[in-house]
Amino acid sequence: MMGRTLFIDPGRCIGCQACVAGCRECDSHRGKSMIHLDYLEETHTVASMPTVCMHCEDPVAPCAQVCPAEAIVVTADGVVQDADKSRCIGCGNCVDACPFGVPKIDLAAKLQYKCNLCYDRTSEGLAPMCATVCPTGALFYGTIDELLAERPNADVTNLFDFAGTTVSTGVGMVVPRDRGGVPVPGVAEPLGRYPGTTDNVLGEVL
Repeated sequence: MMGRTLFIDPGRCIGCQACVAGCRECDSHRGKSMIHLDYLEETHTVASMPTVCMHCEDPVAPCAQVCPAEAIVVTADGVVQDADKSRCIGCGNCVDACPFGVPKIDLAAKLQYKCNLCYDRTSEGLAPMCATVCPTGALFYGTIDELLAERPNADVTNLFDFAGTTVSTGVGMVVPRDRGGVPVPGVAEPLGRYPGTTDNVLGEVL
C-alpha cells in the first residue's frame, strides 16, 4: 500500500455524489468524472460505494500490462496514471483487464480516461478532489496511521480476491477489525460494468 493514499470507507458513503461532482473539476480530465458510484443492491438497500482506481501493486497495473501502445505509466510512488493521450489508441484493452472495472473510454475522442489519484494535486501534497469534498469521510486521504488515529475501531486491507486470485492495491479499504486479514471478495464482473452496458463509456453511444 502506498504511504500516503486514498482509503475507501463503504460504511460512511451516503450516495450524495459529491465525489462525482468534485472529480469533474480535476484538471487532467475537467468535465469528466472518473468515479463510479455503485449502488450495491438497488432492490434491497440504499447502500452505495465509490469506486476509484485502486492503483494495483501486485500484479502491477493489469491495465498497463495489456496496453499495446505503452500509454499507461506507473510512477515511482505507485500511482497508475491515466493513458498518455498522445499514445492511447482507444482499444479498450485496459477496460477489459481492470479487475475493478475502472477505466473509461471516450468514444468520440477514442481515448481512455481514469482516476490518476488527482496526481496534479497529490504530487504537491494536496488531497484528491473526491476526498476533499466528501462530507462523511467515505473517501479519506492520508496515511494508515492518520486514518486509524481518527477511526480506532477500524481496520484496513488492500487485498482483494477475484476467484482465487489475490490482487493487492495501493489504495486501501476500511473493514471491520475482526475481519482477520481475509481479502475482500471481488466480483467476477464489477457492479454495473460488463459487456452490454455503457458505464465505462464517455459520450454518446451510437
